Amino acid sequence: MKYFHYKQLRCIPLIVLACLVAVGIPGGPAMAESIPSFETAQPVWPEGRSEEMNLFVGFRAVFETPEAESVVLRMTASSIYRVWLNGQFLGHGPARGPLDYHRVDEYEIAGLLQPGENVVAVDVAGYNVNSYYLFDQPAFLQAEVVAGPVTLAATGLEGPRAIEGQILDERQQKVQRYSFQRTFVEDYVLSADHDAWRATADAAFDAVALETFPALNLLPRRVPYSDFYIVSAVEMHSRGTFDQGVERENLWRDRSLVNISPEYKGFHEEDLVSVLSTEMQKTEITSRDVTETPLGTDWSHSLDTGEYLQYNLGRNISGFPRFDITVEEPTRIFVAFDETLRGEYLDFRRMATVNVIAYTLEPGSYTLEAFEPYTMGYIKILALEGGGVVENVGIRAFENTDTQRATFRASDGRLEKLYEAGRHTFAQNATDVFMDCPSRERAGWLCDSFFTARSALVLSGDTTVEKNFVESYYLPEVFRTLPEGMLPMCYPADHYNSNFIPNWAMWFVVQLEEYAARSGDTELVANLEDRVMALLDYFEPFENEDGLLESLEAWVFVEWSAANQFVQDVNYPSNMLYASTLSTAAKLYDKPELEAKAEAIRETIREQSFDGEFFVDNAIRHDDGTLEVTRNRTEVCQYFAFFFDVASVESHPELWRRLHEDFGPHRTDTGAWEEVHVANSFIGNMVRVELLSEAGKSNQILEESVDYLMYMVERTNTLWENVHDHASLNHGFASHIVVTLLRDILGAYHIDPVNQVLQLRFIETGLDWCEATIPLGDELISLRWTSDGETITYDLDLPAGFTVEMVEHENAMPAVEGAYTR
Repeated sequence: MKYFHYKQLRCIPLIVLACLVAVGIPGGPAMAESIPSFETAQPVWPEGRSEEMNLFVGFRAVFETPEAESVVLRMTASSIYRVWLNGQFLGHGPARGPLDYHRVDEYEIAGLLQPGENVVAVDVAGYNVNSYYLFDQPAFLQAEVVAGPVTLAATGLEGPRAIEGQILDERQQKVQRYSFQRTFVEDYVLSADHDAWRATADAAFDAVALETFPALNLLPRRVPYSDFYIVSAVEMHSRGTFDQGVERENLWRDRSLVNISPEYKGFHEEDLVSVLSTEMQKTEITSRDVTETPLGTDWSHSLDTGEYLQYNLGRNISGFPRFDITVEEPTRIFVAFDETLRGEYLDFRRMATVNVIAYTLEPGSYTLEAFEPYTMGYIKILALEGGGVVENVGIRAFENTDTQRATFRASDGRLEKLYEAGRHTFAQNATDVFMDCPSRERAGWLCDSFFTARSALVLSGDTTVEKNFVESYYLPEVFRTLPEGMLPMCYPADHYNSNFIPNWAMWFVVQLEEYAARSGDTELVANLEDRVMALLDYFEPFENEDGLLESLEAWVFVEWSAANQFVQDVNYPSNMLYASTLSTAAKLYDKPELEAKAEAIRETIREQSFDGEFFVDNAIRHDDGTLEVTRNRTEVCQYFAFFFDVASVESHPELWRRLHEDFGPHRTDTGAWEEVHVANSFIGNMVRVELLSEAGKSNQILEESVDYLMYMVERTNTLWENVHDHASLNHGFASHIVVTLLRDILGAYHIDPVNQVLQLRFIETGLDWCEATIPLGDELISLRWTSDGETITYDLDLPAGFTVEMVEHENAMPAVEGAYTR
């Protein structure tokens, strides 16, 4: 388990790491990071409305181009903003931070200004609802345009330099939520000149009174800005006709629609101006012509009432869907989308989301673009009333762009496709924190982050996003509504129902050790000691007479499989993870008593859980106080046993033989060990590959990776949450395939930025050649090899100061020749 796997880490005390960091580690913490500040601007919002749900506000600054080499637009906001310069899209933000802290974005705009007058326009949505995506906190904008010490415009000022605000009634306020995890759908009522104020100072602007707020806690953005490139649809997949208002017996009515309460905020159904999910379900396709017509650069399609157009974007991508339309009569348009098709059908609610944006348009020409980011491979435009001419369908991509230097190629072209799918998946899930998915939730989930963080190091060459992610678990004084000591299962997020996943808090500690090793960020890791110890204090009352956790509270989660049915009363996979958590805390904070406790837990698990063939998932506590070990056995439980040091190849050789020979992607076909419940992509199959890596089975990893993932790549060019298609088809943890390919196929076995060591391990894979570039700070590791089946010849280029170590393994190639340059 490398890049970094805690079992392979040289246990580096924090004081030693601190000395290493002092000389500067690529991707490590900034030596003298400054806290951002505003010259003049104050936080503002329309008076008396800062806690109002789903209020859309437009802000405008007008200023003359100064004689200055640098002009900076500095801003932060809640909940989310979109900014324009002279009518041209500039950015979307801010990067998310912990509760009561706000990351500051800075745009250098000197080179984008036009002579004379310029207009900066900002759309800000103040959502004020709890979600897994954005905090429920008062809305504001704090922004300024500065040229050196001169403030050209700012919020909180009066007079000609003021950034003014107006209510944007064009976005309907009382609408349903998009999903249980996110905020509101978008439903617009627009006139042809609705966006003129974003481009010219002469356009109408109905300024309202703004109130100012006290100074905020500010944080640096750190993470890269997206370049927001435009992806055009590659084909018109189909067109056809539909009926609307069709009566349905069983309408899908999601919990996000019907369960509005003080614990789950939103507008009650009876108060909504529209229910897009119901309207969309009441449409029915009456004819379909699947043309799959390739699109060039100059095309247009007519659309009349009761007709639809369906477009293929070429791959699954995240961002802001957009298109041009000209209408000559009042028109109502639905824009539906999804990551894939079910046959030829686009199912807008496939994963319990309302993948619909609505536009009501007066006659005129429009460029329409969503305010919120979504994920899609297909876009369907339906005319419910009126119609028009559609052009330029596509999406403005919203991605982490700091992955372009990373490359991978091999003589088996399938592997390059897997790598590129991993890169696409990572880029869409790491814009500011490590997200589970960029669609349904956009949430910074623990456990997912353990794997995505590894991908970040080898794709971007640094730990910038991970620092933001980890920092958010340090800075808050408390996590509101959670038990003392517990960590949020995803963050930034609000959990008003007090739900949490105890397992995910343990995964955070395990990830923390890897973060320390790959970043050298000793200060942040040391600062988290109290939080880690408080978490262990939380778990202690749940330890039974055997020292095992029993009857854990809330959502006990192992993986998306039958394993989640066997989590009470004593769940052995959870205790395997608990032992690893204790071991990690022991190493990070020099507490040997925790390591002794961890080993005692492992020994107890061996005694209770192993039935002679497999490890059993759980034991049940009876009313008479006895503990009965069940016969519930899952594939993922076996993998946890090896991954978390409860079992080893030496201690359980026959179990290991069964796992690597009889289990895998084809077990449902072979029928082997049917009584052991099958693992899923998240996370059992991932952990399986980690164990095969440790065993040096690179050729098996190659074949199984293709079998586990290639059908996903061929369908969406991204990697999925589950083995089936009913959930997210773009899940951040699955980007870990890039780590697997570099480590187990290329042979760049372990990269240690702190000690500046690259470990190489070459194992026969059947490939003729393989090559990659791996970013490391501002530099690159370049490795290429060729193989004749008996000898690997490699060429290696390393950053200055790096050394190479060859890792011995019984499966390693018998001879290695090559040279490297420093």
